[in-house]
Amino acid sequence: MEVLMQELRQVALNCLADCQLARKVASVTALYQSWQSGELQLDTEIELVAKQHIPGRPELPILVSPLEVGKRSMRTEEGRAGLIHALAHIEFNAINLALDAVWRFAGMPQQYYEDWLKVAAEEAYHFGLLNTQLQTMGYQYGDFTGHNSLWEMVERTQEDVLARMALVPRTMEARGLDASPALRNKFAQIGDVAMAGILDIILRDEIGHVAIGNTWFNWLCSQRKLEPIATYARLAEQYRAPTLRKPFNLEARRQAGFTEAELALL
Repeated sequence: MEVLMQELRQVALNCLADCQLARKVASVTALYQSWQSGELQLDTEIELVAKQHIPGRPELPILVSPLEVGKRSMRTEEGRAGLIHALAHIEFNAINLALDAVWRFAGMPQQYYEDWLKVAAEEAYHFGLLNTQLQTMGYQYGDFTGHNSLWEMVERTQEDVLARMALVPRTMEARGLDASPALRNKFAQIGDVAMAGILDIILRDEIGHVAIGNTWFNWLCSQRKLEPIATYARLAEQYRAPTLRKPFNLEARRQAGFTEAELALL
């Protein structure tokens, strides 16, 4: 009897809708391993519809305005835990955005789906590292508030994969490349070798994630016969992308595939 294989994009949507934190993170890792093992099929053309509420989130953290989150002081243990929690919240949202990129957009090459599935698995790994670090300090994910800015941009760009590639990986996530060195130095200066090491891993992988965004943004511009720099400027204005602010991690941005012409405009 023929056994029907599960379809990758549908399973990614199911993972995205899962509200149970530990199960969701484990499911993303298992999904990536199942794809690598040839246990799933991929239908790039099917137009899926989310029948569940997305994204699935645990009851905590409570989401507030970015202005209400407040700054966390490195001088106290609670402040450092709050900062690590903010990073874990970014990684949790990044899991969701990668899964959304997999299921939502039909008609892309197979490599596109493989790339974003890999991103989802790496974001789940990052989340696990940060949440474990929180737990060693007596805290866990959900103990502090969070905001929803990253997912709000995902929602704004849900109708166009070009806008998604332009404004989520190569805008919102690229800001993380810029912030990472100063943050790592703060932890290193107080002797927190473990957190400095985690941030090294995250920066290394996030360069790859932004590079994936650049690859598919430029591919889509080529397919649609659009000039990338002008197209990015138009999309940033149309979708109200956040204004980029110094300092910029130019070396990391180069590694992630930004051109010198693009960097000159920062």
